[in-house]
Amino acid sequence: MVAFNKYNAFVDEMSKGGHNLQTAVYKIALSNTGPTGGNGLTDATWSTGLYPAPTAANGYTAGGNTPTVTSAATASYIFKLVLADSVFTATAGGIGPFRYAYLYNSSASNKLVGWYDYGSSITLADTETFTVDYDPTNGAVQMTMTP
Repeated sequence: MVAFNKYNAFVDEMSKGGHNLQTAVYKIALSNTGPTGGNGLTDATWSTGLYPAPTAANGYTAGGNTPTVTSAATASYIFKLVLADSVFTATAGGIGPFRYAYLYNSSASNKLVGWYDYGSSITLADTETFTVDYDPTNGAVQMTMTP
């Protein structure tokens, strides 16, 4: 499983009430452009200007996929945001190239949450699929508060 990297701006926004993780609409967008702003730690908002995405065609939707939230709950002082895997399926013409998958909160002005780095550029040919595999146990995002 590829590691998920959180943005410092996301953590900062959480402290200011900038995200409602339980009711948010999330998006996962692909790009061949890596994180910026001190290794991507200070970027605050996703945009195609900052992270050019594949053309909205051939199985790729503008803004990326909308992953299903399977759980967004707190238990024993730990909040977990669990998302269902998100699958991109290429049609004629393919999707890509891309190397990064960016998770952002589209219901909070496209505020970035984090990203995955797949290590090298990927291009999908017709009928090929690419799955962003979220951790079903620990979630995409986990926050712990001590009692």
